[in-house]
Amino acid sequence: MRRLAFAILGLFLAAQGQAQSIVPAPPQVAAEAFILVDAATGFVIASEKPDAALPPASLTKLMTSYVLANEIAEGRLSRDEQVVVSENSWSQNPVFNGSSLMWIEPGKDVTIGELERGIVIASGNDATVAVAEHIAGSEEAFAELMNQHAERLGLSNSHFMNSHGLPDPNHYTTARDLAKLSAAIIREFPEHYARYKELDYTYNDIKQYNRNKLLREDPSVDGLKTGYTSEAGYGLVASAKRGDMRLISVVLGTSSPTARKNETRSLLNYGFRFYETARLLDAGEELEKPRVWKGQVDYAPVGVLDEIVLTLPRGKRQQVEQRVALVDDIEAPLAVGDSVGTLTLLLDGELLYQGPVVALEAVAPGGFFARLWDIILMWLASLFGG
Repeated sequence: MRRLAFAILGLFLAAQGQAQSIVPAPPQVAAEAFILVDAATGFVIASEKPDAALPPASLTKLMTSYVLANEIAEGRLSRDEQVVVSENSWSQNPVFNGSSLMWIEPGKDVTIGELERGIVIASGNDATVAVAEHIAGSEEAFAELMNQHAERLGLSNSHFMNSHGLPDPNHYTTARDLAKLSAAIIREFPEHYARYKELDYTYNDIKQYNRNKLLREDPSVDGLKTGYTSEAGYGLVASAKRGDMRLISVVLGTSSPTARKNETRSLLNYGFRFYETARLLDAGEELEKPRVWKGQVDYAPVGVLDEIVLTLPRGKRQQVEQRVALVDDIEAPLAVGDSVGTLTLLLDGELLYQGPVVALEAVAPGGFFARLWDIILMWLASLFGG
């Protein structure tokens, strides 16, 4: 029979006389699909049709810029590197007629760093094609590279046919996948992510402004990207950080630039007001120091190797209940990370987390007589139920 050891994280508030945290329903969002996610935990705070496959328009450029940032991080590309502008990537390509452009020209030098800003800030379709051809040789080969990264990142309902997002029946993604992609950009490429909060960019004597208007209206917002085609409607992927909490919001298929901005603001305010990112256990935190049999020491610390961070209703952190269940007989040898039990975290009787309790220190086997003595003690304990 497993032994249960109960502990309370912080103060477990008594029910009587205590006001309970009330979390209202999420706001109504006028969009084809939306999702609000805690960037640290991946917890979905609110959503509607998060897995509906929809045309992303210029939100495609999040994946284009992810591939670009990855190539730089891997050392295969430099921001100072010069790029040849082809006729295909020229701003006067009829395919780009009426769409957003960086205004690059054949025969005029342009660097990867300039194209990076041209994609992120100016949303230039010409810039995406120049980057695609420079990295992969062709738009088709680059699209395949985008899909390989999508698969690796777990974007299970996305498929890319081009680098810019102009309509194609086989070019689609979802609100959930865009949130995952945005979290990866923020987590993996902080230097690149910093480009998303820049308010304007001038190239070829043309000054263009970041279309994410929340950057000018909410100081907590520091990215990411807008998108629009008549087929896709108006979309916005935004991220904001207030205190220790970062949220990612995705709205797709709204009716106007003002609508996408306002719906995003409503979602972000809801998430920050009613939820918090709670670090419940630190990496390497000890939970107990149980008896270890047949080892060079009689007791050893056990706990969690990695920090445990969860999204909770605001004000509920102190009411999380922690349960540690250890195996009956823990025996040496033990290596750091060996599982010796299970940790369960509950809130109001609902499961929040369950994972292994592990050895935090290695325990080598004891000598022959020490092991023999422990075997005798374990046998006696089994006879008398100790």
